Amino acid sequence: MILTKREHACLVVEHEGASLVIDPGSYTAPFSAEHLAAIVVTHEHADHITREHLDRLLGAAEGAVHLFAPAGVAAAHPDYDWTVVDAGDVRAAGPFALAFSGGRHATIHRSIPVIDNVGVFVNETLYYPGDSFTVPERSVDVLAVPSSAPWLKIGEVMDYVDAVRPRRSFPTHERINSEIGQKMANARIQHVTELHGGTFVALEAGDSLELD
Repeated sequence: MILTKREHACLVVEHEGASLVIDPGSYTAPFSAEHLAAIVVTHEHADHITREHLDRLLGAAEGAVHLFAPAGVAAAHPDYDWTVVDAGDVRAAGPFALAFSGGRHATIHRSIPVIDNVGVFVNETLYYPGDSFTVPERSVDVLAVPSSAPWLKIGEVMDYVDAVRPRRSFPTHERINSEIGQKMANARIQHVTELHGGTFVALEAGDSLELD
């Protein structure tokens, strides 16, 4: 299984000749995904989903593509054929086993409504929490760590990595950081990952990581 990081919050996972796309949003440059089996959208914010990405990916797909998202996404984009998922749901698409968790976006401010958000576990290996600090109930091999957002501070990120204790970690959700800010965030994530014997990989857009 191969993971390729795209800009910001978007990930592409390839396995057994099929592809899974997670959170193709507005900060992500156009890309292709061969033999697309499914798209997972964690929540409705534009940096995680755009019609342009969905239409391009679906238009290029060779066959049917499963679309998984929480109810808030389905309500915001009703003209797509969503399979609505929530915490505790387990679904399959081609060679991908998907287990969903969480349910709510992290709080940005008390004046801003909290929306639906799901984290997703892919083939019991990769965990991506979306915009939340949801700690999964099982051990995590590879953790996609949110590294910059209006809803977090770096100490909370470090606490999250400390709680999950992944074997490997890499940064995501980084586009609003400066180059200097991202280096700082990476160093903090690396520090806590290594405290528990894990390995940090400073993936950037276009970089890939073997997950198996």
